[in-house]
Amino acid sequence: MKTFEETEDCFILDFDPFDSFDIKQLSLSDEKDLAIIHETGQVACRDYPHPRHLCLNFPFGSTPNATHCNLCYCYVCDKPVPCAQWMSSHCNASAESMQRKVTMTPESESFYYDCDYDHL
Repeated sequence: MKTFEETEDCFILDFDPFDSFDIKQLSLSDEKDLAIIHETGQVACRDYPHPRHLCLNFPFGSTPNATHCNLCYCYVCDKPVPCAQWMSSHCNASAESMQRKVTMTPESESFYYDCDYDHL
């Protein structure tokens, strides 16, 4: 399976998607990868607002973290990206970030985020 990428709206398939298939014929392997064989409707992390680290258009870790789609929002500020601190550290924030430190600054009533990404 190929990684989801932005491509053209037209795809040439090497099979007929309307042919029925026997699910028993699908190979079961020891691979722990997930293969999506069909999708209908909208996808939350692609078609609705989502934190940057969950963006399907620009996968976190395989694309620059500062890159974002028009539906991404900052995990720290909970605002549309880019936020004021986007390029300094917020673009690297995720739920799994190690050594996260989030504190409230009383004078501005906003969040301050500091992290160490030397482990990546």
